Amino acid sequence: MVLSRRRNLTKTKPIVTKERFWRTMVCTRLTSQQKSGAGSPIDQFSKTSPFPLRLEVMRAGNSLEYRKSIISGALIRANLRRFLDRISDDLASNFERLEKGEWNRTLRECNRLTRNVGKKIECEVADVIDGFKGFGSKQSRNLLQDLGITRYEIPIDSRVTNWLNDGEFPFKLSATALADPGFYRFLSDGIQELCMKSDVFPCIFDAAVFASADDGGADIGLGR
Repeated sequence: MVLSRRRNLTKTKPIVTKERFWRTMVCTRLTSQQKSGAGSPIDQFSKTSPFPLRLEVMRAGNSLEYRKSIISGALIRANLRRFLDRISDDLASNFERLEKGEWNRTLRECNRLTRNVGKKIECEVADVIDGFKGFGSKQSRNLLQDLGITRYEIPIDSRVTNWLNDGEFPFKLSATALADPGFYRFLSDGIQELCMKSDVFPCIFDAAVFASADDGGADIGLGR
């Protein structure tokens, strides 16, 4: 996991295309509601070739309800039924929005991050993704991280808050408070400050905490 995050630190990254963005959006939306580890239905779905919800499939119909039915059918066949209606509606609405004029802006913003930039620009791009249905502060950053284009902005969840609570963070953290964008940004700034003082990029910190949680709380090794 730590090594997989090192792709985010390369000087240049692959251009974000429509197909790549859409596939990542679909898979990221799914991971917000169900397990996505190796061998899970989401993991298998994301690796399916050709991708079941590729652009040409989504463009076979031109109505929101038709696209929602395409998504629902693909998820049912992949045994991904949790919050089926909500997720299908979110993704169909987002695809409709992209097709009606948001592709250029979305890809332009994402591709600002294909070269290493500062945390301010990463935050600006995350705010753009945050505007899509079903994507809040955490999932917008998760999408950008899965694209391999962020170093500073990370998805903060209970794994991170638990790790900080077990350490020496100055006050007790609640994962539920992360739903507030202002608090999320406040905590993100604090984590980035801690990482800077420790000479660790936040994306590596995040990967190490994630790995530690999956390994039952084992000590984590960090370093650029």
